Amino acid sequence: MKILISNDDGIYAPGLVALASRLSQDPTLEIYVCAPDRQRSATGHSLTLHKPLRVEQVTLPGKVKKAWSTTGTPSDCVKLAISQLLDEPPDLVISGINAGPNLGSDVLYSGTVAAAMEAAAANFRSIAVSAQKSGPANFERAAEFIYNFLPHAEHFHVRPPSQAALNGSLTTRRLININVPAAEKHSRIKGVTLAKLGLRVYKDVFEKRHDPNGRDYYWLSGSAVEDNEDPDSDVHLVNQGYITVTPVTFNMTDIESLSHLQSSFDFGDLQKALEAK
Repeated sequence: MKILISNDDGIYAPGLVALASRLSQDPTLEIYVCAPDRQRSATGHSLTLHKPLRVEQVTLPGKVKKAWSTTGTPSDCVKLAISQLLDEPPDLVISGINAGPNLGSDVLYSGTVAAAMEAAAANFRSIAVSAQKSGPANFERAAEFIYNFLPHAEHFHVRPPSQAALNGSLTTRRLININVPAAEKHSRIKGVTLAKLGLRVYKDVFEKRHDPNGRDYYWLSGSAVEDNEDPDSDVHLVNQGYITVTPVTFNMTDIESLSHLQSSFDFGDLQKALEAK
């Protein structure tokens, strides 16, 4: 199996190195890496369109076949590796291991999830993996879990019958979002469970500062609000000591609302207004 690894923490981030090193120990796995040359957390699904992308081949620990760093975003890295750098398409794309969880609404901002989503959008099987931390993250435990999870990953990329019934031409493209609890909070994993995305909204704080020239600038900080999360959400379950596995699709259509509006809402007045012009 050919696996492409990327991340948003940078090419030499401990989480990526731990994952690449562990997977490359298996002679049946060919490990390739393409990741940003610097920290790119919370870049979301951004792409570099107005300046060139620089690429440098680098050496990583373990038996990694090839590794490249780029000046681009996580999404750039996956897109570039699949279309240009790899001789053949990968069988699987893994993004991570991220330093810190990607739970609930984090998936909208996370560069880690965006790299996996880029692969999913191109119809490749993909996994995003993150390690919760209250101190140093336990990347080795997360890497070992991913290695053991690989034989089961294909089951998460099969289109469910309900999607096929919804639209015969619809191809569901999804990633698997995995979060591993912090070692400091949970010395033993309670188990592995499927989970839905929680909310995990943030209480934002913009700290106002002044540069040496007296001009104002703002520094975003704040904290996640994890109260009153559903007991079957990834936010709640990871905090209880469970590894969570969440299928995530990039098709963000609100199917329930769409079905309701199709039966209850009439665009006739709007159509008449357009025809009157």
